[in-house]
Amino acid sequence: MSKREELEKQINIIENISFEKMTKDAIGRYHTLKSMHPEKAIKVISLIAQKAQEITNKITDEQFKNILLSIEPKKEFKIRRL
Repeated sequence: MSKREELEKQINIIENISFEKMTKDAIGRYHTLKSMHPEKAIKVISLIAQKAQEITNKITDEQFKNILLSIEPKKEFKIRRL
């Protein structure tokens, strides 16, 4: 098995663990994020998988957004006049 196949297999395992703890809306947001920003998606889903035993209720879409923001806070833009 190549490294790429092995990595994809590990990601699938992590996704399956995490999806059990997420609502349909949160899973949908994850798939959208994964198609646009795969690195961020893997960070978020890995964090959820690590905390899976501590999670009692399913993660909602709003909670998923908060987790995403905690991983990478919004950038501040400064507008300067010339």
